[in-house]
Amino acid sequence: MCGRYYVEDDIETKVRRILQDPAADDGALTDITLTGAGTHDVCPSETALLITADGRDHLACREMTWGFPNPAGKGLLINARAETVHEKRMFRAGIRGRRCVIPAAGFYEWDRDGNRATFTLHGRRPVWLAGFYDLYDNAQRFIILTTAANGSMKPVHDRMPCFLAPERIRDWILHDEQTDAFLSEEMPALQRYQEYEQQSLFGD
Repeated sequence: MCGRYYVEDDIETKVRRILQDPAADDGALTDITLTGAGTHDVCPSETALLITADGRDHLACREMTWGFPNPAGKGLLINARAETVHEKRMFRAGIRGRRCVIPAAGFYEWDRDGNRATFTLHGRRPVWLAGFYDLYDNAQRFIILTTAANGSMKPVHDRMPCFLAPERIRDWILHDEQTDAFLSEEMPALQRYQEYEQQSLFGD
């Protein structure tokens, strides 16, 4: 699961490095007013910066709202399971042709006791989260893909976001035939910081 993440104030610089293709829509960043200033959290229903295709086989920067309207009528769908995303009718079009990447310095998760843990990748900021988007009520909205937790995540939660290496962002967004391979990849180990962690005297 990924229900909140954070970005740092150098996010525009990091995104510009990804958009170094001379034909990419790098100028789009000048037209975007980022939500908040400096390091800040991004929560569902808020707008966030992401990278996607510009319709001409190049990358572009966009702002979109996080979360799809829930068909059940309450709340938002903010994550999609990588294992079943092709099976869900409301996700099929997005995963097939509207993939995106969400830059984040790290993300948060809460354990069973309600304690918050912060997760990052060692020595890598931002991290690049895999997602996709669709159009709802004339507004583009994105969702973050998750997969089964690896050993570094399991002590806190059984799901984790799908990560991309920077050199693979272009392929994820632009090359449809590689989507399934990306979704089945093993995720990297994460660093966890938890201000308070309940210790068991008797073990599990």
